[in-house]
Amino acid sequence: MTRSFLFLLGSARTGGNTELLARAAADQLPADVEQRWLDLTRLHLPDFRDERHDTDFGPVEEDDETLLREATAAATDIVIASPLYWYSVSAATKRYLDYWSKWLRTPDPGFREKMAGRTLWGVTAMAHREEEVAEPLVLTLHHTAAYMGMRFGGVLLGNGTRPGQVLTDETALLRAKTFFTQDAPLARFRHES
Repeated sequence: MTRSFLFLLGSARTGGNTELLARAAADQLPADVEQRWLDLTRLHLPDFRDERHDTDFGPVEEDDETLLREATAAATDIVIASPLYWYSVSAATKRYLDYWSKWLRTPDPGFREKMAGRTLWGVTAMAHREEEVAEPLVLTLHHTAAYMGMRFGGVLLGNGTRPGQVLTDETALLRAKTFFTQDAPLARFRHES
C-alpha cells in the first residue's frame, strides 16, 4: 500500500513551533509520498455531543466534519501536530479525536476497522526541556492508537516557546530527519502486554 500522510495542525498559532517541527520531519519523506495538511483551527467542527445512546444520532455531518472523516480514513499515516497545552493535546486536537467516537457508530460503523493497522504519529513543541512533562500527551495518542488497533510511531518532541525557537533545537531537528522512517509497532495497552 502506498503511504499517504495526513498532517493535522492543532495549534492556536499559525506557523508555530509545532508546525515548523512537523514540516521539518515531513520534508524528509520521499517525494512520491502524498502529504495532506489540514489546520483544525480553521475548520468548523462544533463541540462534540455524545449522542451514542440516543435513538436519533443528531444532526448530519457538516462539510468540514465530512472532510476530516474522509481524509482520516484515506490516510495510511495520521500525524497529530499539537503543541503541549496544559500537558496534553490542544482543544482543537481533542475535539477532532472526540469525533472519532461518533465515526465509530455513525455515519461509518466500519471506521475502527478502516483505522486498524494504520499508523498514528505525534509532533509537539513545548516550553519544557524535560520530555517527561509531555507524557500525558504521548499517552493520549498512544492509547488512542491502541484502542483503534493502530500502530504508534511515537511523538517527536521539540523545545520552543517564541515563534521559530524550535528551529534552534538541534536534537529535535536531528530526530526529525528520521522520525517517519522508524518502525511503528502495534500499539497495546499496558494491561494487554
